[in-house]
Amino acid sequence: MSYAKDRRNSYGENDKSSRRNIRRNKRVPNRADRHREHQLLAGATGPVAERAEDRLSAKKSMWFTKRWRKCPDAPLGDVVASKLRRRARVGMQKPDTVEDRVDRIRRQRR
Repeated sequence: MSYAKDRRNSYGENDKSSRRNIRRNKRVPNRADRHREHQLLAGATGPVAERAEDRLSAKKSMWFTKRWRKCPDAPLGDVVASKLRRRARVGMQKPDTVEDRVDRIRRQRR
């Protein structure tokens, strides 16, 4: 049950840096949108302000143009199985023992 429910970070970077980078990647598009709005509206007064507001509404937000998405973590069973298969491929373990262990993991996940 644990192999199916538990998850591991398989993205390829440190899990501590992921905690920082997720917040950063959510924050950057909002900051860019605020900066763009401030630049357009800073010197706009009167009819120029109306055109500036129209331009703001026509331009897509950074959320839609850059489109960063979080990658979900992988199930523990898949991570362990891939590590075991890699060990067999590299020659660290015998392939027949690795497949037995992978089958055992697969049975436990059901």
